[in-house]
Amino acid sequence: MNSSSIVAETFAKLQQKSRTAWQSLRDRPLILVGTATCGRAAGALEILKVIKEELEKHGIDAQVLEVGCMGHCYAEPLVTVYKPGFPPISYGYVTEGIAGRLVQDFLGGDDPCLEFALAALETNDMVPALTDFPRGMIEKPIILDKCGLIDPEQIEHYIALGGYAAQARALTREPEWVVEEIKASGLRGRGGAGFPTGRKWETCRLAPGEKKYVICNADEGDPGAFMDRAILESNPHEVLEGLAIAAYAVGARQGYFYIRAEYPLAVERVKKAIEQARQAGLLGTNILGSGFSFDVDVFQGSGAFVCGEETALIASMEGEPGLPRHRPPFPATAGLRGRPTVINNVKTLAYVPHIIERGAQWFRETGTAGSPGTAVFALAGKVINTGLAEVPMGTTLRQLVYDVGSGIPKGKSFKAVQIGGPSGGCLPEAALDMPIDFDSLSQAGAMMGSGGMVILDEDDCMVEIARFFLDFTQKESCGKCTMCRLGTRQMLDILEAITKGQGKPGDIELLLELAEDVKAGSLCGLGKTAPNPVLSTIRYFRDEYEAHIKERRCPALMCQELIAYYILPEKCERSCDACVGSCPVEAIYTNEDRVKVIDQQKCVKCASCLEACPPQYKAVVKLSPPELVAERGRKV
Repeated sequence: MNSSSIVAETFAKLQQKSRTAWQSLRDRPLILVGTATCGRAAGALEILKVIKEELEKHGIDAQVLEVGCMGHCYAEPLVTVYKPGFPPISYGYVTEGIAGRLVQDFLGGDDPCLEFALAALETNDMVPALTDFPRGMIEKPIILDKCGLIDPEQIEHYIALGGYAAQARALTREPEWVVEEIKASGLRGRGGAGFPTGRKWETCRLAPGEKKYVICNADEGDPGAFMDRAILESNPHEVLEGLAIAAYAVGARQGYFYIRAEYPLAVERVKKAIEQARQAGLLGTNILGSGFSFDVDVFQGSGAFVCGEETALIASMEGEPGLPRHRPPFPATAGLRGRPTVINNVKTLAYVPHIIERGAQWFRETGTAGSPGTAVFALAGKVINTGLAEVPMGTTLRQLVYDVGSGIPKGKSFKAVQIGGPSGGCLPEAALDMPIDFDSLSQAGAMMGSGGMVILDEDDCMVEIARFFLDFTQKESCGKCTMCRLGTRQMLDILEAITKGQGKPGDIELLLELAEDVKAGSLCGLGKTAPNPVLSTIRYFRDEYEAHIKERRCPALMCQELIAYYILPEKCERSCDACVGSCPVEAIYTNEDRVKVIDQQKCVKCASCLEACPPQYKAVVKLSPPELVAERGRKV
């Protein structure tokens, strides 16, 4: 028997054993509780405890599994119930009371408690399925398809649903075939740069040297981004399989997961996945009898944003400060310990098993010609349905914000979206119908980044937003390059002055000049892209900069130094003292007409009075510039 036949036969036995274990779950009711970080933050562990207690209390025979994130983070805690005779139903916003009802009324009786249902997982006549909603028609989950539906700590679940079949298939082919298949798929790195994955693998494979490495870059550090964390917590085997295939393709025998230490659950689940894969013969010596040997370790990063850059990541793994290095040579030819090294993002590796199993042409059938496949976005900020969404490349921002995210809360207007993390750009409402892919975002002055997307509404000041993101990148600068270290500092000083009403004529032009200097004089991607939020906000919201500088006015009423709180006399209800009681510094008093007045000298602009004023009155407003308060006072 040749090695290909041995691999196929060995894996078939493993697959059959896993399928048997998976099918056994359907013999009795099954309850899935999402306990990824998003679920835990919403109280999922308490819900899990209540469900187990209720099952024992009522003597109900059902199995309970902890699963990962389905992407519907806005509705956490999420519980999914499988009961024979009913479609699988997911319940959102589950409280301890609802958890008790699901056990007593649904599992103990036949009431599916549809008043608490979020959606069914498959089409039926009883309750709408996820695919019946606009969101379900746009999303096309590939790498998220098993997230929230399998126990990430049981390898059998992943294998039973097709997992590791791609690895077994790859081991029956030549490594060159694997590289060519990835090249033909057009897969581009999902960590931010969008470099063709197949070309990177080919360069490493052809690089001289017996010892090579593959590294999964899980140093996710963008504000508002949590895609990689959710995938590692929900389906670590998918990424591990992709890493193993990459190793086979380039000829590496050792791989690493580089995970920031702030992701303890991801670290824990990846370590368990590695150990389970070793025990199953999918890692280690002579994998599945193929003759190929490969093993993986976990390296925990300390959370420096710059370590998401390949050469800085390598430096930190070698025990050096996480500083970027000059390129060339590129890591694919001289990386970790001077050896050829492939570094791929979590999502990039997660696509690999699907491409090997279904083919390059299948992958190209989704997305755009230049950006095939899907993309995973983390929706955060001023959007109703926060969470993860996997959509085809080319999906428009409008579809993501309004169909997937259900729009802007509280009836506010959409203003902009910050895409691509702190080094990305802010796109205005006019860009809502722009298709999202690597090339179109670059042309618009933004970038795909790792997939973080922060939605902004009419209350957000774009100058302040630019200041916020530049403050982040300035603090995360490693300081190696002068222009990044000092140029961003000078830009930040100018922005802070503008948001305090201390801007000067010529500041906008100076910001533009400094931005180009920082981009040209920085070594790594952090410095080269740090000015992007400033450049894009000046490009699309220059009028707001000018209002701050020329009129000392913040149009969005967000910059604290440029606003004042004011109580409209004509709307103030004389018998109401809600604002007086809410003020922490006793800045509100009642005048001789029983109208409440804010002492501007005492006011700390905490907005407590605005929140306390009953909605039927709406008497408290913000004014900008603050001098308007005096003008209003003279007119009374």
